[in-house]
Amino acid sequence: MQAASDILLGWLPAIAIDDQSRDFYVRQLWDGKGSIDVDRVPLDALEPYAHICGWTLARAHARSGDRVAIASYLGKSDAFDRAVADYAAAYADVAEHDHGALVRAVGDGRLPVSDG
Repeated sequence: MQAASDILLGWLPAIAIDDQSRDFYVRQLWDGKGSIDVDRVPLDALEPYAHICGWTLARAHARSGDRVAIASYLGKSDAFDRAVADYAAAYADVAEHDHGALVRAVGDGRLPVSDG
């Protein structure tokens, strides 16, 4: 599953086999198919493979905007809510750290600034 379509998804004009110019509807996303033979994968590699598959599927559904599909994957637990809250708090910590570094760099003259 892909989270975004390529730039050609939609339609394009082309000369058909009868030498007439026609508009063609393009329905396939990027042709980036891939797979592995799970019967040949060592057991210790199956869990990481399943994790990657789950992550890819979740990302594609999250980008789809299909609220029913998203809700069905999230289920009834608060695990997603907690994960988003933890991510937001960690991201805020990084933003505060970066802002502090910026203020220090300006204060000690390593980063010149101008008014206005």
